[in-house]
Amino acid sequence: MSSASTIDSNLIKASVHKPDADRVLLIRLPCNPIFPIGPIYLADHLHKSFPEIDQKILDLAAIPSLDVERVLLAVIDDFRPSLLVFSWRDIQIYAPVDGRGGNPLQNSFEVFYARNPLKRLRGAFGGVRLMASHYGELRRNQHLIRKGLRYALRHNKNAQAVLGGGAVSVFYEQLGKTLPKGTIISVGEGEPLLEKLLRRESIKGERCFVVGEEIRQGLIHEQPISLPKTACNYEYIRSIWPQLDWYLEGGDFYVGVQTKRGCPHNCCYCVYTVVEGKKVRINPIEEVVCEMRQLYELGVRSFWFTDAQFIPARQYIKDAKELLKSIQDAGLKDIHWAAYIRADNLDYELAELMVATGMSYFEIGITSGSQELVRKMRMGYNLRTVLENCKMLAKAGFKDKVSVNYSFNVIDERPETISQTVAYHKELERIFGADKVDPAIFFIGLQPHTHLEQYGFEQGLIKPGYNPMSMMPWTARKLLWNPEPMGKTFGRICLEAFDKDPTNFGKTVMALLERDYGESPLEDALRAPLKGRPAMASAVR
Repeated sequence: MSSASTIDSNLIKASVHKPDADRVLLIRLPCNPIFPIGPIYLADHLHKSFPEIDQKILDLAAIPSLDVERVLLAVIDDFRPSLLVFSWRDIQIYAPVDGRGGNPLQNSFEVFYARNPLKRLRGAFGGVRLMASHYGELRRNQHLIRKGLRYALRHNKNAQAVLGGGAVSVFYEQLGKTLPKGTIISVGEGEPLLEKLLRRESIKGERCFVVGEEIRQGLIHEQPISLPKTACNYEYIRSIWPQLDWYLEGGDFYVGVQTKRGCPHNCCYCVYTVVEGKKVRINPIEEVVCEMRQLYELGVRSFWFTDAQFIPARQYIKDAKELLKSIQDAGLKDIHWAAYIRADNLDYELAELMVATGMSYFEIGITSGSQELVRKMRMGYNLRTVLENCKMLAKAGFKDKVSVNYSFNVIDERPETISQTVAYHKELERIFGADKVDPAIFFIGLQPHTHLEQYGFEQGLIKPGYNPMSMMPWTARKLLWNPEPMGKTFGRICLEAFDKDPTNFGKTVMALLERDYGESPLEDALRAPLKGRPAMASAVR
């Protein structure tokens, strides 16, 4: 890969600017170096709408952390932007894997559930490191925004800062209390907002607010405007983003391509529906293939379809088939692709096309192997259909990895539903092969604007006014969703799995659950009684 010094020299170079001309600097704040599709698509859209405007993309995720501030300020001094567009990807850190200074799940569970005092102490030290890392990131990113805007104002007294991205769309109310007055916070898609700012038009009707002014109630629930999507012009992107080669030369990155926006479902813990809207907007197939062709010619062979769901409902099966047939016709024969899919939305022709076009990995977020809990969590799919369609994929020749996401103890988990999930998972292993199925064990990080948050209010588990960005132990225990009566059980199981085989955490958890709760008849997992517990009914309506 390119060295940091090479990246620096490409990013910071003398420029000649027209006085009073608009210049847009798009800055991805530090995070895990996943291909930054959001800023890329924004820059592409603005170039097509305002071809005369100068732009530059700065990806701070691809720069050593010690150099981040220096490079940002040097680029601002050189480029002299009139509009700073910051993208903030991650805030909450709950996950079952190492990252950001440690393993938050293991640290939390050691503090909350370990019987050994030394383990509790170890978890506490780990938790302190995580808290320092979390709050350090919050302070650092807000400092970068403040200082970046301050430097831009040296060169242009009318310079503005816009902040958007996945994390911002979820935590906009909290961020609005801590950022500089006048910062524009964008919720959801930013293209219409940036267009209006550059045209000097009013932004009062956009999904945004200005820090220091009142936030409209229900802003997150306003539906986005549908805009036509054309193929990203990567020749232009390469000219304004020298760091592109950093991703391409490594060869180990999935490069994002979006085929649609929006999700029609109501899963109780998910914010995609409110951020991207419930209306699914399909990107024109010829434009998607054109974009993939450009990346292919740059050497890309691994693609990630960045949709909330690649096939969000059965009515979109036809669109998925047409896209994959067009990929075949375009001669992109040696590619690999991956996506989140709802495996209930397949037929055999689509399964064959997925295998033939190079699907090498997919994720299914079934959350639970109990149809009863799937219904209570508003997931909107049938587990029996998922199994039938997985058999279709195997028959069609799929022999690669499957990640099955389980989020235990979300609503009404109990011993019977655990044994049902064990039975369901073992059936998936029989279909694909035990070595191919990777159970990813998650505990939901409670997020604002979700049905699960409302359920938490109704059950008295959280109170209005709580801070969803907090890492304080008394708050973190509630936000890392693992309520009683099963909380201690899962805590004990997970701690044992970390001790036994932390590198194979998911499979170890499933084996321990089978040891303690057994395997129910598969038919029990696939059946959902119409009567549920009265306490859950209001929460999942």
